[in-house]
Amino acid sequence: MPFRLPLVYHPAYSAQMSAETRFPMGKFRRLAEVLVEEGLVEADGFHTPEFADFDLIAAVHDPLYVGQLFDLDLPPAVERRIGLPVNRAVVDRARAATAGTLLTARLALSSGLACNCAGGSHHAARDYGAGYCLFNDVAVAATALLREGAVTRILVVDVDVHQGDGTAFIFEHEPAVFTFSIHGEKNFPARKARSDLDIELADGVGDDAYLAALSDVLPGLLTQVRPDLVFYNAGVDPHADDRLGRLALSDDGLARRDAYVLETCLATGVPVASVIGGGYDPDLERLARRHAILHRTADAVGRRRLRPRRGMPICRKKGVTLA
Repeated sequence: MPFRLPLVYHPAYSAQMSAETRFPMGKFRRLAEVLVEEGLVEADGFHTPEFADFDLIAAVHDPLYVGQLFDLDLPPAVERRIGLPVNRAVVDRARAATAGTLLTARLALSSGLACNCAGGSHHAARDYGAGYCLFNDVAVAATALLREGAVTRILVVDVDVHQGDGTAFIFEHEPAVFTFSIHGEKNFPARKARSDLDIELADGVGDDAYLAALSDVLPGLLTQVRPDLVFYNAGVDPHADDRLGRLALSDDGLARRDAYVLETCLATGVPVASVIGGGYDPDLERLARRHAILHRTADAVGRRRLRPRRGMPICRKKGVTLA
């Protein structure tokens, strides 16, 4: 049997918000629809997470902050920093996406490669959210796996155009997690954190220069860190047409980037859990198809590199439909 890429999705990923909100919330649902239309998954074939509970999230984030979000009692200044109206649907969306990234990681550990249809909320730090991020899903998932003993060493490869500052702050003193961020030097956040490795790119960097910078470091990182798992934040906001990007990658450049990261990791036997990260094109159709580059590429790479493992279920776990 050929490899089948595990895909994770929950209808709550697209929260209902007012039309004035600039965040493209509808992209998550449309992405899932595109993946069905393109035949990567049946409509009822997604792996579906439960909502992350308080204890799972509070293992990473300040319990006071988590409680304020669960109770919808967030101070106005903190809500402004997040940039979203914090209502029940938005909190549930963050809980679903966080649990979805943990499920994606578990599926990657069992199959070699898996992709979430959300995730990558890398600006959320221990006691605050920022930049449309409430909970840091990768940090929560990584912490849970480390505490369980499922892994002992994790590499975060963050190629979103914005630095993964929240992830860097959270794991600043955690030797079991190595954080790598390649991002726009002059882009958000204004105050950068210190990842274990940062590569800052000038405005306007295109496909070839970007890929050269990435390929200069990734093989050495895999050798140095020797991770049991890679979390790959595949933001599409380095695209030339992204309204918050300031870099100049093309669709082909994004596909080459994703293929390079996935191929390089899988060639060394390291499983990869992928999340979609940022993307801010106002055209939701164009944006969803741009995010789908990750899933198309992962499917192709997985079919080349991976086979179902002994004892691994061939059929997908049945999930909710898109309706």
